[in-house]
Amino acid sequence: MGTAVMAQKKPKPLPPISVAAGGFLQYAPDSLGNQIPDFSYCGYAASEKKIPSITALVYVPIAKGDATFRIQSAIDYLSRQPLDNKGFRGAIQLEKGTYAIAGQLKITSSGIVIRGVGMDQGGTRLLATGVDRRTLIRVYGKENKIQSKPITVADNYVPVGAKQLTLVAGSNYKVGDKIFIHRPSTQDWLETLGTLHFGGGLTTLGWKPGERDLYFDRTITAINQNKIFFDAPITTAIDSKYGGGFVMGYQWESRINQVGIENLVMDSEYDLSNPKDEAHSWMAITMENVEDAWVRAISFQHFAGSAVNLLESTKRITVEDCISKDPISEIGGQRRYTFITAGQQNLFQRCFAINGYHDFATGFCAAGPNAFVQCNSNMPYNFSGAIDSWASGVLFDIVNVDGNALRFGNRGQDGQGAGWAAANSMFWNCSAARIDCYKPPTAQNWAFGSWSQFAGDGYWDASNNSISPRSLYYAQLAQRLNSNVDDQARLMKALTEASSSPSVAVAMALTAEASKPQMQLDEWILIAASKNNFNTSTKGIKSIDQIGFSPMITRVLAPTLTITNGVINRNQQLQIGRRQGVPWWNGGIQGKDLLNAQPAITRWVPGRTGKGLTDDLDVLTDSMLKNRIIGMEQNYALWYERRRDDHERIRRMDGEVWAPFYELPFARSGKETAWDGLSKYDLTKYNPWYWGRLKTYANLADEKGLLLVHQNYFQHNIIEAGAHYADFPWRTANNINQTGFPEPVPYAGDKRIFMAEQFYDISNPVRRALHVKYIRQCLENFKDNHSVIQLTGEEFTGPYHFVKFWIETVAAWEKEKGIKQLIGLSVTKDVQDSILANPSLAQWIDLIDIRYWHLQADGSVYAPQGGQNLAPRQHARLLKPKKTSFEQVYQAVKSYRQNYPTKAVIYSSDSFDQFGWAVLMAGGSLPVLPELPANFLKAVTNMKPADGKQYVLSNQNKEWVIYCNQGEHTIPQIDPNQIYQLVWIDPKNGSIFKEIQVLGAALEKFEKPVSNDLVAWIKK
Repeated sequence: MGTAVMAQKKPKPLPPISVAAGGFLQYAPDSLGNQIPDFSYCGYAASEKKIPSITALVYVPIAKGDATFRIQSAIDYLSRQPLDNKGFRGAIQLEKGTYAIAGQLKITSSGIVIRGVGMDQGGTRLLATGVDRRTLIRVYGKENKIQSKPITVADNYVPVGAKQLTLVAGSNYKVGDKIFIHRPSTQDWLETLGTLHFGGGLTTLGWKPGERDLYFDRTITAINQNKIFFDAPITTAIDSKYGGGFVMGYQWESRINQVGIENLVMDSEYDLSNPKDEAHSWMAITMENVEDAWVRAISFQHFAGSAVNLLESTKRITVEDCISKDPISEIGGQRRYTFITAGQQNLFQRCFAINGYHDFATGFCAAGPNAFVQCNSNMPYNFSGAIDSWASGVLFDIVNVDGNALRFGNRGQDGQGAGWAAANSMFWNCSAARIDCYKPPTAQNWAFGSWSQFAGDGYWDASNNSISPRSLYYAQLAQRLNSNVDDQARLMKALTEASSSPSVAVAMALTAEASKPQMQLDEWILIAASKNNFNTSTKGIKSIDQIGFSPMITRVLAPTLTITNGVINRNQQLQIGRRQGVPWWNGGIQGKDLLNAQPAITRWVPGRTGKGLTDDLDVLTDSMLKNRIIGMEQNYALWYERRRDDHERIRRMDGEVWAPFYELPFARSGKETAWDGLSKYDLTKYNPWYWGRLKTYANLADEKGLLLVHQNYFQHNIIEAGAHYADFPWRTANNINQTGFPEPVPYAGDKRIFMAEQFYDISNPVRRALHVKYIRQCLENFKDNHSVIQLTGEEFTGPYHFVKFWIETVAAWEKEKGIKQLIGLSVTKDVQDSILANPSLAQWIDLIDIRYWHLQADGSVYAPQGGQNLAPRQHARLLKPKKTSFEQVYQAVKSYRQNYPTKAVIYSSDSFDQFGWAVLMAGGSLPVLPELPANFLKAVTNMKPADGKQYVLSNQNKEWVIYCNQGEHTIPQIDPNQIYQLVWIDPKNGSIFKEIQVLGAALEKFEKPVSNDLVAWIKK
C-alpha cells in the first residue's frame, strides 16, 4: 500500500502593500523587484518641512483702476533684492478688497511670495478684467539648462520604486549633483504596449520611438563606486530589453524656486450673457521651469482653463487648500482642467472643484511621482485621472469624483493618441461613479479601497470597503520621516462607526450627527487654511507708492511704411526680405511636434507659450528681424482643432477638441452645437483673442519695421476637400446666422466641396451684410497701424464681382473714417486687369500682387481665369504650368510697374523667393534679397527700370544699378569726363565685392570682372 500524501496548500501571496504590526507599511515586490512607489516625495521640499511664512517687505494699497503695473512693480522691486540665507527675497502683501488686473502678473525670480488677507469674499480679490485669454499670474524661469554627456545605466533592470542604479563606468558625479535619468521609448517597447497604432490601419496617431521618453529629475544623495543613489524613486522600470537607461547631469541656472502665492481670491470677468464665454482669462496660475514652490489657500472663480497648471518643467510644488467654482467656458478639450500637472513630485492636497472637466489630472509623460490627496470633484463634465500618455507613479488618495469617473487606462486615439495614460499608479480610498484601473504591459496600476462601478484588469483590493491607513501618502510620509505628520495632513474627520449593529449609545450619537449635513471638503478647506495664521500686517513696511514704480516701457515707432513713387519703403528705404506664411492646420503640443513648428500668430495652446504653442509675439518678431523675415502673411485656418486633421467630414460626438487650436475670426455664440462639438459661431461677433493677437503683432511691426500681409479671406475652406468646409464658421450648421448654404452639404463624390460660387454670391442679403461687416472688421482692427497690407484672400481665384464688392466696401470704410490703408490687388490676371482698367476701382488700389499667374520661361502666360470655382492647385493640375525665369519675372513686374507707376508691384508667384533681383531690377517692391547696404536701398527707392534689353535701374541719369549677368553693359547718356564710384555687389550675399573710382568713358561699355553674376552700382 502506498503512503497517503496530504496536499499542501500554497501560501497566499502577500499583497503588494499591507500594514504590519505597529502600523508599519510593508511592501511585497514582484518577481522583478517592482514595488509600489513611495509617493511621499511630492510637494514643496519633498514634504520634508512645512511651507514657511515669509515676512512682507512691500505692500500694494488698494486704488482705483488697473492694478497690474503697481503689483508688477512690487514684484520687480523684490526681484532686485538679495536672497536671504533661506532663499527668499520677501513677500508682497495685498490689502482687503478688489485689485482689477487688466494685464498679467509675472514672477521670473526666485524667493518671491504674493499674499492676500483671505480666500473668502471679504479678503483680497484679484479680478482679471477685459477680454484677453491670458494667464493671470505666470510664474516661470528660463529654459536654459545645460546637460552633460549621457552615461549608460549598467543594470539590466532597475525596478519601479528604486532609488539607486549602476552606471557602466566611473563618472565625475558627486553628492548633491542634479541629474536626469532618461528612460527611452523604443520600438520594441511600443510594440509590446500595442501603441504603434490604435485601429483603422492608420499610424498617424500611433506612438513613435523617442516620443514618449521619461526623464526623472533627481539629486544624487550618495555614491558607491559606480552605483549612485538619488533622492526619490523612479516610477517606470528601466529595462535593457527596451533600451535601458541613461543618466545626464545638468545645471539649470534660471530655474526659479521658493515662490509662493497664497491667501486670496482669484476671479475673472466674463460676458454675463454667455455662460460659455471664452473671451476672458483662462488660467489663474501657471508655473514653468520652477521647483520648490507653493500655491495655497486660494479660491478660484470663473476661469476658462485651469486654476493651477503645473507644466512639465515643474518639480516639488505644493497646491493645497484651494477651491475652484463656476468655471466659464465651452465644455470640451483644454477647458476646465482645474488642477493639472505634467511635472513631477507635485502635490495637490485638500483641493475642491465643481463643474470642471478634468478636475484632477496628469499630463503628457509626467515622470512622477505626483499625488492628489484629499480632493473632491463635484459634478464634472469628464473624468479625473491620467489624461495623456504614460503618466508614471500617480497617486489618487482619498479622492472623490461625484458624478463622473476616475481613470487609469488606455485612451487609444483619444487625447490625440494618448494611448496608455497611467503606469504604476494608485487609487487609495477613492470613490467615483466609475473607477477604471487597467494594467498596461510592462507595468501595473493598483486600486485599494475603491467605492465605485469598476472596470479594468489592474490590481484590486478591498473594493467597496474603506481601508487603513486612511491616507497612503501620509502613512508613507510619516514612515519615511519617522515623525507625526498630522498637522501637514489635516485630514477631514471621517465617521468612525459603520457597524450594522451599533450599540444604543452609538446609535443615539450617530442619530444626533445625522440631524445636520455632513461637512463637505470645501468647508473643511476653509478651516484647514485658517490654521496657517498668515501674517498679513502691513505695519512697518513700505508701500509700492513710497518705494516707486518700475520704469515705463517706451515704445518707439519705426518710420511709417508707405508707397512713394510706386515703391514700398520706410523713410525712403526700400523694404526687402522674406515673407513667411502661417500654418493652415496640423501640429501637436508635445516633444517632437514642436521641434519643426512654424510660427503662427493666432495659434492658441491654453497656458503654454513658446515655439509651436502660443507664440510669444515679441520673441517671434525679434526672431524675424534676426532671420531677415520682413513680414508675416496671415490667413485664418482650415479648421480650429486637430481632430479634423483626419480630413473626415463627420459630426463630432463631443467637444473633446485637440490642441493646438488655430483660432478663427468669429466668436462662439454659446448656443447650440457646431460640428466640432462646441457651440455655434455668431458671424456678427468677432473673436477678441484672434483680433487682439493680430493687433499686437501689427503694433510690434510698427515698432520694429516689419509688416503684416492680412488676407481677409481663405478660399481653401470652400473648395477642394470637403473636410475644409465641415467646421467652417460660415457653414449653415456651424452658426446661428442663417447663412442659407445647403444642408446637408452637397459633397461631390461624398468627398469634395464646391461652395465658392455660393460664398461669393453677394445677392443673398444675409450673406452680403455679413461680408460687409466682416470686411469692415478687417480694416477697423488696424485703423491706427501703418504696417498692414490688406489683400482679398489666400488662394483667391474668385470672380470679378466679389473683388469689386470688396474694393467698394473698403472704399466706403476709408471715406467714412478718413483713414487710408494699404490695399493690394492679389487676384487672377483677368480679374486684376479688369479692376485696373476701371478707374473708379483702380483708384483705391495701392499695390498689385502678382500671385495667381506668371509668365513661363518661354514667355507664354500661365493665367487661370477667376470665378471658375477651382482652387489654384486644381487649375495647375489642368493647365500644367511650366516654370518661370529671371527674364520673365522681370518682364511681368516691369510691365505693371510701367503701366501703373504710382502703384507698388510685388511678386508672390512661382519661385518668388528665387527671383528677388529680377523683382528689384523691374522696379518691384518687397523683393527677397540678402542684406544690402542701407544707402543702396535708399538709392534704388528713387530709381525706375530703364528701357532696353539690359537690367538697369536709373535715377534721372545720376545714378545707375545694373544687374550684370553676361556680355557687355552700357550706360547711355553717361558723362564721359565725370569720375564715378563703381560698387560691385555680390547678388548672392549682398556683400561689396569691389569698390573703385572710374572715369565715365570707361563705363560706356564695360564687363563684370568675374564670371559669376554681379550687381554694378554706379554713382557720382
